[in-house]
Amino acid sequence: MADITPEKLAQQIHDIRKPLNRISMQAELIKLVLENNLPPEKAIEAVDKILQSCQDCSHLLQSLLDTSP
Repeated sequence: MADITPEKLAQQIHDIRKPLNRISMQAELIKLVLENNLPPEKAIEAVDKILQSCQDCSHLLQSLLDTSP
């Protein structure tokens, strides 16, 4: 990890924040669906997006590990 420049590390951290923000937004949507008795399909869609964002985050973290010595 010592070979990674501060700029590269900052970019990778930024890239990891994107899926984390999506997860947060989708969790808020699920909360609204449940609180307001909205159609469960919306919650299911949000869960699918959360799962995809988790996979995206996992890939980004693996990429970070792969670039470290």
